[in-house]
Amino acid sequence: MPGTAPPRPARLTRRAEFLAVAARGRKQVMPGMLVQGLKVEGRPGVRLGFTCSRKIGGAVARNRARRRLRAAADAVLRPGPAGWDLVLVGRAATLERPFAALVGDLRTALARIGAAP
Repeated sequence: MPGTAPPRPARLTRRAEFLAVAARGRKQVMPGMLVQGLKVEGRPGVRLGFTCSRKIGGAVARNRARRRLRAAADAVLRPGPAGWDLVLVGRAATLERPFAALVGDLRTALARIGAAP
C-alpha cells in the first residue's frame, strides 16, 4: 500500500533482555536519554526497549517520557539497524528537552555506539 510507514521494530519485554543489554552492550549518555545497545548476530531486525526510573517523577511523568522516547525512535529507527537490541532510558531532561534535540541525541548516540541506521 503506497504511503504507509514501515512497521515498528519489535519490543524488548522481559527483564532478562533488558539486563543482557545493560551488562554486555555499549552505552552512550546524552542530555535527553541514555542509549544502551547490544549487537546480536543473526537477528534480522532491531528490537527496542524503553524504561524510566522513579527519579523522573510519578507515573504520569514516566509515561510521558516513554512516549517521547518512542516517538523519537519512530522518527529515527524506521527501519532500524539489523541485529541490534536497543534500550532507551529516560532522564529528567527527557521531559523538557525540545523534540528536535531529543531526535538529535538519539542519532548521535546510535552513531557513537555503532548502531546508526
